[in-house]
Amino acid sequence: QVQLVESGGGSVQAGGSLRLSCAASGYTDSNYCMAWFRQAPGKEREGVASIYTGGLSTDYADSVKGRFTISQDNAKNTLYLQMNSLAPEDTAMYYCAADRTPPVIPCALRGYVYADWGQGTPVTVSS
Repeated sequence: QVQLVESGGGSVQAGGSLRLSCAASGYTDSNYCMAWFRQAPGKEREGVASIYTGGLSTDYADSVKGRFTISQDNAKNTLYLQMNSLAPEDTAMYYCAADRTPPVIPCALRGYVYADWGQGTPVTVSS
């Protein structure tokens, strides 16, 4: 059974930092695409960052480049999103996702590519 569980969200002031985690289980191959998405109220889902676990190739949305970093632990069972210099426009529900099909590198920042999703963790940034 594939399972993705996010944690680490919360409320911070502008300029602050948070680290989101996504615990992944149920995968038989570590070489696949994973990504973080976010969705704010009244807004469409937005791809934030992606990573290919077989080569640590990454991609980022322009809006978060230089501020957010996607990574995984040495055991390749936990995905992270380090978020620095947070701004109010970063307020959203953040989701992790995984795709077990043959990857195209860099991994896509489009939601239709991903079949497995976590439940989300909320991030609120106040000015």
